Amino acid sequence: MLVDSHCHINFDPLSEDTEGVIQRAHEMGVDHMLCVSVNMEDFPQVLALAKEHDFIFASVGVHPNHDEGEEPTVEMLISHAAGPDVVAIGETGLDYFRSSGDMTWQKDRFARHIHAGIESDKPLIIHTREAAADTMDMLKAENAEQCGGVMHCFAEDWVTAKKALDIGFYISFSGILTFKNAQDMREVAKKVPLDLVLVETDSPYLAPVPKRGKINEPAYTSYVADVLADVKGVSKEEISRLTTNNFFNLFKAAKRREAA
Repeated sequence: MLVDSHCHINFDPLSEDTEGVIQRAHEMGVDHMLCVSVNMEDFPQVLALAKEHDFIFASVGVHPNHDEGEEPTVEMLISHAAGPDVVAIGETGLDYFRSSGDMTWQKDRFARHIHAGIESDKPLIIHTREAAADTMDMLKAENAEQCGGVMHCFAEDWVTAKKALDIGFYISFSGILTFKNAQDMREVAKKVPLDLVLVETDSPYLAPVPKRGKINEPAYTSYVADVLADVKGVSKEEISRLTTNNFFNLFKAAKRREAA
């Protein structure tokens, strides 16, 4: 059993073949998945998937680079997070790669998500790119350890990973871990405690080896788990068991469905 802890199966082209995506995931041993919100306009699609399938969970939040559409308030996020199908707040964070200039608007939005996570007692899904120092500073300053969360699609250094681990956050590895030029990332993965690691696809992006160049999908979580098992020197079965348990330990509102 594996869990894809971060995917976007409401995005095209995955949304055009939802049942096929689900079937292929199950065939590869991926029994649960977390479909992550990136804006308020598409949140109903994310929620609908979770309501329709008891092995799909939803989050609510607005991606740091999303610069149009409805701006979430703390109260709005808390209200949406109250439902049983919503297990997390995010994705949220800071991204200085795609956005530039005065980042006050990103920081204000990030702070609102953190406050919503604390108030709703739902963990945060953190996106950070070229903003690691500010991201970690804000998480600490805003007391994000009170709700916890995960550094999704982790691609930073060990210093950043250690700061996240020190406030109780999990580290999630994506297909990037499988890339030939990602040896530094594999060295980081070696150091992350086994009880604080997750796997994900971030599909439809970042397809892992041996599927690079393809559209990514939850089934490919299995390839990330293969490499993580090799890096950690344990069996694929052990990685599957541990990362699945870790997912449900972090996302406490998510209910585990027994394998068919």
